[in-house]
Amino acid sequence: MLLPLLAAGAIGAPIRLNPVELFLHADVVVEAVMGGLLLASVWVWMIIIGFVVKMGMITRACRKYEEAFWTARDIDAFQKEQGKRDIPTARVVAAALAEWRRSTAGKTIDRDGTRQRLATAMDGAVTEETDRLAARLNFLATVGTVAPFVGLFGTVWGVMDSFFRIGALQNSSLAVVAPGISEALFATAIGLAAAIPAVVAYNRFSHRVNGFESGLFRFADRFHATLSRELEQ
Repeated sequence: MLLPLLAAGAIGAPIRLNPVELFLHADVVVEAVMGGLLLASVWVWMIIIGFVVKMGMITRACRKYEEAFWTARDIDAFQKEQGKRDIPTARVVAAALAEWRRSTAGKTIDRDGTRQRLATAMDGAVTEETDRLAARLNFLATVGTVAPFVGLFGTVWGVMDSFFRIGALQNSSLAVVAPGISEALFATAIGLAAAIPAVVAYNRFSHRVNGFESGLFRFADRFHATLSRELEQ
């Protein structure tokens, strides 16, 4: 009777990996690990999509603003009209103009001090804008670093549970060990699935933020030179 039952079980056994079945039949600890990694993976992809959309909109808006800014005859009038928009370049200009008004409000003007304060104000505005853009990238770096180890923890726990079953059933056959090990290894797979896009996206987005920061600094340097010429007149 034993051989027919084993044959029937072999016929009814799944011949392909089913992620849902692996998740549902896993140990509670392994399920918690996989659930946390799945949530982290979903959040990673939300950040990736949101950053791509946001960065594209900001880049186009800054490009249009800068093109119009350098052709404007009256910077104050242009800033009153366009400065209220949610554009990083506009906020850099606002910080520079605010410092310009404070530094040139007196009867005597310290030209060197004004130049230094203008540079400090614009550099601070550029840093603030790039920090705002890169705020969520830290989560990508965290997931990329931690997720594989969290998945490995689930794998180790699942393997330990499989060995416990071997001792409890006093049977070391693959039919007893294989399901638990498969569930355990699935935790590592989910950890890698969360970590790989997070690492790739973090490296790519950090490069884009650095390039955007360099563009803002170039704009700030050019505007600083324009204001410095105004001080000489």
